[in-house]
Amino acid sequence: MISMTGFATRRGAEAGYSWAWDLRAVNGKGFDLRLRLPDWVEGLELAVRAELQNAVSRGNVNLTLKVAQDESREATAFRLNDANLGAALTALAGVEAAAMAAGVTLRQATGADVLTLRGVLDTATQEIDTTPLRTALLADLPLLLAEFATMRAAEGAALASVIGAQIDRIAALTQDAQREVSVRAATQADTLRENLARVLAATDAVDESRLALELAVLAVKTDVTEELDRLTAHVDAARAHLADPAPMGRKLDFLMQEFMREANTLCSKAQSLALTRIGLDLKTVIDQMREQVQNVE
Repeated sequence: MISMTGFATRRGAEAGYSWAWDLRAVNGKGFDLRLRLPDWVEGLELAVRAELQNAVSRGNVNLTLKVAQDESREATAFRLNDANLGAALTALAGVEAAAMAAGVTLRQATGADVLTLRGVLDTATQEIDTTPLRTALLADLPLLLAEFATMRAAEGAALASVIGAQIDRIAALTQDAQREVSVRAATQADTLRENLARVLAATDAVDESRLALELAVLAVKTDVTEELDRLTAHVDAARAHLADPAPMGRKLDFLMQEFMREANTLCSKAQSLALTRIGLDLKTVIDQMREQVQNVE
C-alpha cells in the first residue's frame, strides 16, 4: 500500500550550478501536478512532468526547483553606450563652463566618474547553453523520486496496518451480528406467539391468508441474512485489495460506501437493542476506516 502523502528534498551541484529540489504531496481525488521550475532551462519542464506522471498515479503533487549560478560562471559583459557617453560628456562640459563663469573651481572628472553615470555602460548577458545543466538535473531527479517513494511506502505500510485492524474489527462485529440474529429469532418467535394469541382471543374471525401474508412481510422486513453475507464478502474483498500491489485507493473508497450501506440497512432491520448496538459500532469503524482510505493511492 502506498500513501498519497509524501515529502522529499535534495540538493546538488554540477556544471557550474547548484540546485535544491522540494517535492511534497497530499491526498486528492485524482492526479494534480504543480511545477515551479526555472523557465530558462530549455526542455526541463516537459521531461520532469513525464517522470512524475510515471512515478505517481494519484494525489496533489507540488515540485519546486531552485537553481543558482556559481560566481565563476557569471557571463555578464559590459559595453559602452556611445550615445549616452556623448550626452554625458556634453553635460559635464556645460557644468564646467557654468562653474568657470561663476568663478567656481570644480575637481576634474575622471574616467571612472564618467563610467558610473547611468546609461554610460550597458550590461548584456551572454547566451548560455543549458544542456549540461538540464542533463545533470534530470540525472538527479530519479534519486529525489526514490526518496519520495520510500517515504510514501513507509506511510502506506502504517496505513495498511491500521486499515487491516479495522477490517478485522468489522469481521468480528459481523460475526457478533450473526450470533445475535440467532438469539433474536427465538425472542421474535415468542413475541409473535404472544401477539397472535391476543389477536385470536379478541376475535373469532381471523383471515388466515391475510395473517400468513403479514407474517411473511414481517419476516422479510427483519431478515438481515443478505446484509450479513454482503458484509462478509466486502471484508474478503477489502483484504484482497490490501494484498494487491497495484494502487487500490479508489477501489477501497468505493468499498467503504458498500460497507456503510449494509450497516445502515442492518440498523434499520435490527428489531433488537443488541443488534442495533452492533450496527452502530459497525458504522463507527467503517467511518474511521473511510478516513484512512482517503490517504491511500
